[in-house]
Amino acid sequence: MLAHLIPMRRCNLACGYCNEYDHSSNPVPLEVVKARLDKLANLGTAIVTISGGEPMMHPQLDEIIHHTRVRGMIAGLISNGYYFTPERIKRLNKAGLDALQISIDNVQPDEVSRKSLRVLDKKLRYLSEHADFHVNINSVIGGGIKNPEDALTVARRAVELGFSSTVGVIHDNDGTLKPLSAREKDIFQEVKKLGNKDHARLNWFQDSIAEGKPYNWRCRAGARYLYICEDGLVHWCSQQRGYPGIPLEKYTMEDFDREYNTEKWCAPTCTLQCVHQVGILDNWRDPQKTPAQMAGELEKKKAVGEMLRAD
Repeated sequence: MLAHLIPMRRCNLACGYCNEYDHSSNPVPLEVVKARLDKLANLGTAIVTISGGEPMMHPQLDEIIHHTRVRGMIAGLISNGYYFTPERIKRLNKAGLDALQISIDNVQPDEVSRKSLRVLDKKLRYLSEHADFHVNINSVIGGGIKNPEDALTVARRAVELGFSSTVGVIHDNDGTLKPLSAREKDIFQEVKKLGNKDHARLNWFQDSIAEGKPYNWRCRAGARYLYICEDGLVHWCSQQRGYPGIPLEKYTMEDFDREYNTEKWCAPTCTLQCVHQVGILDNWRDPQKTPAQMAGELEKKKAVGEMLRAD
């Protein structure tokens, strides 16, 4: 259903909790990105979210978005917000962007993050005035953010400007649970009440995360959700890069089947909203097996196949 595509690992910022950027890599060439989009379309992908790094730094981002739409897929974008001007927003309108998400971490910039409301408020006003696409503002709690009250200020400003609002619990270096303090939990619930639009409602899992409890669900990463890094490899998600690590051009329905049915060790304490939300589609069906059980089943299938060929 959803693919996360990285055409640009470089970023203009260096947020203290982030492990998804560098300051030196080159953008992925446009023709390479287009080939990856073609493959995703052929696999039946419904939504492509373009991320990074900072994807707005890619010199041919408009062409990437346009090609996503030409191939019949919904085009989303995750950005830190720094590069939005009226002219740039109008170009994204023309390219066919469907949805944008910006995460704002605090009201005033600090050593943890410079994605602050003070810095970005002018950009948000530009978006409110000129964007034809849906805009969601994600405020965050945890992960060293000094003033949890800032999340409520950010969410209120998002609603005031006509945007949808979500709240996220910042993951640790493994992409897993970092429990909230009592004050953070209270603010978390207040911000959630503001986030009553669209996908913002599909966040039941966050209540367990905020309480520091594991959440019982079936992660379909590698099947319903694909994370394609700048090298063109498919991973479970941004925080579990390396698994399965198969080149996208070689990814098949057999890979989808395996990952769909494989239990993920990191699922109970995962904080990644997009992976949870697509997993909701199948949470009521198809119990998963451990990687060892899946490997055993694959060996049995291979043995049966060899017997049939021999006959």
